[in-house]
Amino acid sequence: MRQHTTFRQLEIFEAIARLGSFTRASEELFLTQPTVSMQMKKLAETVGAPLIEQVGKKIHLTPDGLQLAQATREVFDIMDRYTMSVAERQGLKQGRLSLMAITTASYFAPRLLGEFAKLYPGIDVSLRVTNKEQVLASIADNLDDLYFLGQPPEDIDVVATPIMDNPIVVLAAPDHPLAGKKKISLQRIAQEPWLMREKGSGTRNAIERCFAEQEITIRPRLELGSNEAIKQAILAGLGISALSRHTLTLNQPGQFAVLDVEGFPILRHWYAVYPAGRQLSVVARAFLDYLLGRGDAAPAAAGKRK
Repeated sequence: MRQHTTFRQLEIFEAIARLGSFTRASEELFLTQPTVSMQMKKLAETVGAPLIEQVGKKIHLTPDGLQLAQATREVFDIMDRYTMSVAERQGLKQGRLSLMAITTASYFAPRLLGEFAKLYPGIDVSLRVTNKEQVLASIADNLDDLYFLGQPPEDIDVVATPIMDNPIVVLAAPDHPLAGKKKISLQRIAQEPWLMREKGSGTRNAIERCFAEQEITIRPRLELGSNEAIKQAILAGLGISALSRHTLTLNQPGQFAVLDVEGFPILRHWYAVYPAGRQLSVVARAFLDYLLGRGDAAPAAAGKRK
């Protein structure tokens, strides 16, 4: 069967071409490096020519890659103009979009909302960031258009659409003895003092499940109520932790060491959620379509969960 180039592959390729790095492209798009590498391999197979070559630690575009990079940017410009024209025909020159997100989503939600607002400047947008309990209460009361969650609620009937990868990585201070080590075992990392979010946190549940599958128990040295508090405790030398890679968005490269631990990163997803009985407004549907069209949406399909 003949393969076809996807929008996701083009967006990944454009980011690599612009940033000159697979690592920086994966961070910008919130994708894992294996996902980026796999998509670029598929793109090269579809085109039928190598697009990127590596010399030492640097990557360069081949002549075919340079041509594709230019063509890709032209395609994106055309799509942006087309999207705006469609929006105008659909009446998206004005309207309102109300979003609510858990605190960890604050590392990427404002950027996504800002990008959408630039496309549709006449739309009034709002974003509330709060704890998981208040988000679930708002879903139950059907107060907002869409909600960003790392794990859909089990006891509320919702439509949950995966919109982005959410890799959980092990973080340590840059001078930690394990920084730079390869394939650290779970048994070894469990011996370190751990800093954890409060019980009930989706990230904590994922970490504990990873260790429990290997019949390993970890006991937190400290429980802290926010990702920023955990990051400060890491830098103070109080221990290590595992957090969403998105929490590093505002930090300088090298400020934290991402440890190479077996079983990590734990790949989870971010979801756009709304009550199953709610009819999305034209604006909310346009925003959800925008999220899914960016190219870094998770591959699973939208579905209802109770």
